[in-house]
Parts: sequence; structure tokens; C-alpha cells
Amino acid sequence: MRINFLAFVIFACTVDRTFGATYQRTSQLTGQSFLNAFHFDAIPDPTNGRVTYVDESTAISDGLVSVDNNQLTLRADYTTQLAPSDPGRNSFRIVSNAQYSTHVAIFDIAHMPQGCGTWPAEVGANWPYEGEVDIVEGVNDEPPNACTLHTGSNCQMPASRSMTGLEPIVESRAFGADTIEFSTATGNNCDAYATGNAGCGVKINDNKSYGPEFNDNGGGWYAIERSPTYIKIFFWERTSGSVPSDITSPGSSIDTNTWGTPAAYFPDTDCDFPSHFGPHNIVINLTFCGDWAGSVYPWSGCPSTCVDYVNDNPSAFDNAYFEFNSLNIYQ
Repeated sequence: MRINFLAFVIFACTVDRTFGATYQRTSQLTGQSFLNAFHFDAIPDPTNGRVTYVDESTAISDGLVSVDNNQLTLRADYTTQLAPSDPGRNSFRIVSNAQYSTHVAIFDIAHMPQGCGTWPAEVGANWPYEGEVDIVEGVNDEPPNACTLHTGSNCQMPASRSMTGLEPIVESRAFGADTIEFSTATGNNCDAYATGNAGCGVKINDNKSYGPEFNDNGGGWYAIERSPTYIKIFFWERTSGSVPSDITSPGSSIDTNTWGTPAAYFPDTDCDFPSHFGPHNIVINLTFCGDWAGSVYPWSGCPSTCVDYVNDNPSAFDNAYFEFNSLNIYQ
């Protein structure tokens, strides 16, 4: 799927719209209140993963969801060995009860899923015609995090934008007996169908933004600002000395002008936002293998095949969990 658990100076003769704004808090979610703001979505995995999304009662009885000291933990099963004929590994997909358009969401994340075959993500909306914004997206413990848009046709991003992240390289591989050949293209076309669902993405310029290095550093904060004319995504390491005070101690209002340059910046320069982005739900899920993690698994340095590894090694997913300290939403 595509967290929902994700640069730039505009060229001459365009308007630089990197300014921020002031927003008022509408939701302050921790622990049980965080969980109550979402519902479990026990559907077949849209990305064809080796996963079974369970309902809330199953998640509770199987220990896949828990609240402790106002922290919310969401995890996949890590005790059951699967036969090839069994359904996929039990996991979670939760969807916010509310929808959001212009807003800011700040995720304080203490831990994100790690392990070969994992594909944690957060995503939004009716795909792809009302748009999808991936805040946290990656596979197989390979940093850094990617922030990505997926849309319908006629939505492009400018080649130069004011951000600290890097446009990702889209790789195509040709395999011979002993060789791998690469060709590259930048991902500025957000059209899901034109790009094989790659969309237009930005890699966070920090290996501590994803996977084991994120977790070893105590996690950090992700924030999204969505306006009618731009989408910005920010990331701060837990140990960074430059985290804004309204990120570390969220109050009743925030001013995104004080946050500096975003990690990823998506302006409406060559994309009509009203026709490409509708109201979004926040989606947080964890899948295994599937269209992305499965397809790149052979080159990830992980053992066996993706499906066999997920089936045969439940204990490898002991660390396949999200741990959220809070979610604050401003509008």
C-alpha cells in the first residue's frame, strides 16, 4: 500500500509558493483515542501481498494491537508458520473515520516495521483519481523513506523544487547470466497508470528516516501539510537539534512558516490540485511481499524467496510493528 503508517526552486516565470500558514488543532490523539479515531479495514490487500488484514476483534485477541502508557502499537503476527495453502500473515490496515483536505498532520513515531518482505505505508483516498499521498513508504529494510504522490493523468512535478529530499531513481533491470544493467529516469510524472504505479516520489535525504536506522535512533516525527496549491512533507530525527518546538510539544495552533524547508515539496505548478485530490482518509497498514516488496526482493540481500521467507520465518517479524506516541491534526 501507500503512511497512508512519502529538490526545489521553481524555475523562472513561476510563483514560489513554499510559504506556510497557521492552523488550529482539531484532533489530539494518543493511545486509545488514536485507535478510536480509526476503524479496521479487513479487505483483500490491494497490492497483492502475502497478508491477511484482520478485523479489530481478531487483532485484539491475537495481540496485534495494544495500548500502553498512551502509546499505540500495531503489529503483524510473528508466531505462526504458514503453509503455502494458508492465507497470508495476519496484519493490520486501519483507516481514519474522518476525511481531510486542507490540513496538517503530525505523526510522532517511536518505531516502524522492519524485516525482509515488509512494506509499511500510509495512504489516502479513492485511488488514483482523488489522489494518494504516501508519507512513509519503503520495503525490505532499505532506507531512506520515500514520499510519493499517485494521481490520475495530467499531473506533473517540476524538475526543480525547494526541498531537502532527492527525486528517486526509477530502475529497470535486464538480467543475463552474470550481469545487471540499469537505466534511470526521474519520477516527476504522478500519473499512476503512466508510471506502472511508481508515481512521482522524493527520497528523504537521511537514512535514519526509515527502517532499522530510524528505530535505532529512537524514531522521529513526520508531518504533512496539504493546502489547495501544494503538499509538503517534513521529517525530523528524534535526536535532531533543529526540531521545531510545536513539533516536540504540539499546542493548540501551529505555524508551518517556522518549519524550514520541507523534505518533499509537491506544488500545483503543472498539476491542477482540485481535479486530482479529493478528501483523504489516513490509512496505516503493513503488508508483505506483493507488488513492490515482492518484485524487488531478489535484489534486497534477503534470503530465500519473499513468500517462502514470510511463510517460514514468523520470528523474523518480531520487529514488524508501528509504535505511535501521538497524532496531532490541525485545520
